[in-house]
Amino acid sequence: MLSDIEIAQQAKLRPIPEIAAQLGIPDGSLEPFGRYKAKVSLDLWEKVKGRPNGKLIFTTAITATPAGEGKTTTAVGLTQAFGQLDKRVALCLREPALGPTFGVKGGAAGGGYSQVVPMDEINLHFTGDIHAVGAAHNLLAAMIDNHLYWGNPLNIDPRRIVWRRVVDMNDRSLRDIVLGLQGNGVTRESGYDITVASEVMAVLCLADSMSDLKARLSRMIVAYTRDGKPVTAGDLKAVGAMAVLLKDALKPNLVQTLEGQPAFVHGGPFANIAHGNNSIQATRLALKLADYVITEGGFAADLGAEKFFDIVAPQSGLQPDVVVLVATARALKMHGGVPKKDIGREDLRALAAGVSNLDKHIENIRKFGLPMVVAINRFPTDTDAEIEFLRRHCAEMGVRAAVSTVVVDGGKGGIELAQAVLQTLESEPAHFHPLYENGLSLKEKIEKLATEIYGADGVVYTAQGEKNLAALEELGFGNLPLCVAKTQFSLSDDPTKLGAPRGWKLTVREARVSAGAGFVVVLTGEIMTMPGLPRHPAAEAVDIDDNGHIVGLF
Repeated sequence: MLSDIEIAQQAKLRPIPEIAAQLGIPDGSLEPFGRYKAKVSLDLWEKVKGRPNGKLIFTTAITATPAGEGKTTTAVGLTQAFGQLDKRVALCLREPALGPTFGVKGGAAGGGYSQVVPMDEINLHFTGDIHAVGAAHNLLAAMIDNHLYWGNPLNIDPRRIVWRRVVDMNDRSLRDIVLGLQGNGVTRESGYDITVASEVMAVLCLADSMSDLKARLSRMIVAYTRDGKPVTAGDLKAVGAMAVLLKDALKPNLVQTLEGQPAFVHGGPFANIAHGNNSIQATRLALKLADYVITEGGFAADLGAEKFFDIVAPQSGLQPDVVVLVATARALKMHGGVPKKDIGREDLRALAAGVSNLDKHIENIRKFGLPMVVAINRFPTDTDAEIEFLRRHCAEMGVRAAVSTVVVDGGKGGIELAQAVLQTLESEPAHFHPLYENGLSLKEKIEKLATEIYGADGVVYTAQGEKNLAALEELGFGNLPLCVAKTQFSLSDDPTKLGAPRGWKLTVREARVSAGAGFVVVLTGEIMTMPGLPRHPAAEAVDIDDNGHIVGLF
């Protein structure tokens, strides 16, 4: 089989106006970036907002392993399958970040014959949205230090500046830095986060208009005064300039699948350290233009899905109609104790042990009142016995299951899954509700998430965590939802605990408010907001020849 990039480079793409026409988007609402990608102007919303919504299909997965689960490929392939069935469909995905592209994960535009294209452009600079987020974030950072330099009239405590800088690259050496050396400002400690962890990215994805974007930017807390009062981006008069930098980034991006279905790829918050879902602007527009909209949340259902259900849905009014839960026999065998080198061998005993992870995610999705379909993403090494075991197990759990081979077969490999999703939409109505009421205290919400979703016995708070939560409650932020920063490799806060761990407690080491985004970030375990590169990063394999032909990009 060809590599992902070879498949993408051999694809015959359709001009972007033809893709837009499938959804009734007029040329006047398109702002092309070359022949195959475009921005969609914000004024289109005013013309379509009175239409009824299509059905929202939310794609999530079991807990991530090195074996791969295939959530994005499943979302893309399912979209292509709906196209095969002549359904009016649109896909909504997040934008890939450069850090993971050149780090461990590689590209994030799908894989095999289930991709969004042009794959290389989407995985690299795309339309510049992430760069715009980084520029706006760092402009605010520069204005903070400039404010200190010119006398600090707001009385900011340099030790309590919480706004760090960002860069769209995994660079561990920037996690902790010292600013203002050699008389170039106030000397203080700070650091860098990856751009997709920026609150500006979260704000961009949650804003429903330019006025909402500016209001959210204005509320972002960047520091505290010497007497403990919050200082915002609005106090620093940074909002107008930041909004100008984000003007185009706010507009959804339109591309296509390999089989020519419309795909909105817009916004890129990580799900382990941010809220992990694409923009409200893209999803709500797609729901007015298509009968079926397929979206995905980052990582497993305890991360991206939970954050959509508890953060995005209440803020936006968007509600899923059905969930597609992606699982692989390979990953479940790893959850059952099989090392990666042996996952290609049949092992029903390990599979039986590993399905505890699948079962916990099924249980969790039901807590939100949502019907679901398990997508069994079949790999070539999976045996018939393993697939049949998973089918029977899902039936015993009372859940529809369908085998998907979209990576190898494209949309045709997702028809069984698409038909199962359509059957579920017709026969099982959603009764969606968030997990918790925001009127609960921050600790009550943390403990509800820990015990009901992650499977913990309780919560342990460090001294810093206790102090942070008490301060946020005192400042009036206790009524906000939670965005938990947690490892993607386990339901717990320990990446080595596979399956569905029991007999452990969640450790909360820090909490901070994202007042513009409208949630409280809770940091657990050893999660970091600036990843590092591996010993042999994916960047080592990427190259370009004299004709502009890119190789090695996943």
